[in-house]
Amino acid sequence: MFRRTTKAPLLILKNWGPDRLTATQRRDCMETVEGRYGRGLTMITSQLPIKAWHDVIGQPTFADAILDRIVYNAYRLELEGQSMRKTISKIDYEMPQT
Repeated sequence: MFRRTTKAPLLILKNWGPDRLTATQRRDCMETVEGRYGRGLTMITSQLPIKAWHDVIGQPTFADAILDRIVYNAYRLELEGQSMRKTISKIDYEMPQT
């Protein structure tokens, strides 16, 4: 699985950060981002600001190393405004039924 993950042209990490990483997850994350660095695209979605990612990773040395590889050369898109789920559900609710 590690080889497939590092060789994939695009890796998507969805909902990054709802829970802190365990020691095993930190090591796996480090090995994955190290193996992918400069080889493929990685997309990360999160509701947490990047400044909170250090706490999610947990261990400062790992956090610095992982974030250095993730954030360096990254394109950041920070969305603002109300959740699309709320907007879509409001539209669905207001639409007349046919």
